Amino acid sequence: MYVAVKGGETAIARSWDLQAAARRGDEAAPELSIDQIRQQLRLSVARVMQEGSLYDEELAALALKQASGDSIEAVFLLRAFRTTLPRFGQTLPLNTAAMRVRRRVSGTFKDVPGGQILGPTADYTQRLLDFGLTEAAPKIELEQAAAPLPDTLPGVLQLLDREGLIEADLPPEGDPEPVDLTREPLMFPAGRPARLQNLARGDEGWLLGLAYSTQRGYAESHPFAGEIRMGEVSVMVCPEALGFEIDIGEITLTECQMINQFAGSKTAPPQFTRGYGLSFGESERKAMAMALVDRSLRAEELGETAHAPAQQAEFVLYHSDNVEASGFVQHLKLPHYVDFQAELALIRQLRAAAADQEKADD
Repeated sequence: MYVAVKGGETAIARSWDLQAAARRGDEAAPELSIDQIRQQLRLSVARVMQEGSLYDEELAALALKQASGDSIEAVFLLRAFRTTLPRFGQTLPLNTAAMRVRRRVSGTFKDVPGGQILGPTADYTQRLLDFGLTEAAPKIELEQAAAPLPDTLPGVLQLLDREGLIEADLPPEGDPEPVDLTREPLMFPAGRPARLQNLARGDEGWLLGLAYSTQRGYAESHPFAGEIRMGEVSVMVCPEALGFEIDIGEITLTECQMINQFAGSKTAPPQFTRGYGLSFGESERKAMAMALVDRSLRAEELGETAHAPAQQAEFVLYHSDNVEASGFVQHLKLPHYVDFQAELALIRQLRAAAADQEKADD
């Protein structure tokens, strides 16, 4: 039970001033611009867009600045703003097969059609602090490749698909309209489209921990990174008034296809199965974790025993949202005076009763 807090408006206003001053820091230092955050902290911007369910780099950068770099607070700010936006249409399904790839790697095949494309990544760095970054870096001259990358690259998993060694990637029977979790509550049992939506905007740390657990024996999972690709994908709409598709721009996405063993069942032969992850921006770790958890949540569908935490849909999906989690944990800062007084009175009553019993026993 909560009680209203009256008064204190002046103190609250002062706290806002203190927060603004703390956010600005030493005024002798140059203030961060939105463009600096968007350009130089692109991975943080991508995470805020992903978990905030809104692709807008400038707004995500503004949220990060307002939140003093607190990504969860920035996600909260972006989601709150998202609720004020009108809906005037919907896009067609994104065609990631037509992605203009900037990075594409596979852990299953050394030689893949189009080759392995490392792109921008910290995977091959030594993780040593670069003290040269304490000074302004000189302009980087990028060496041009001998031949440009093709416009599109074939999917790596097609190599297995041709031999029938991996499950078919087909829509559900009847291709029903997926539920929209931004407008409807999460209900169980949740279909895979709803689960993927939930995981897509779920907290990266939560998914990473669950994905790690599946690799440590808590879901009998032995995954392979079939393909991870990052690049730009066109966003298409088809207005009813026009009756044809229009390209309204492109967004940066990271897509991950995980491959897992499957011993077969009464209705399916032994084959590889899929786990899928898709995220805004350069969010490789998030996409990989999402793909691992997606596959774990398919245990019941594939006739496997669901005994690990990462295989329990209600546990995974109900606790994936960092805005809800943060709110519920931090609500303990609100006044709980009545509740606590009741608990305090109960403890005193129990102690008195215990003391009286002790005297009676003597």
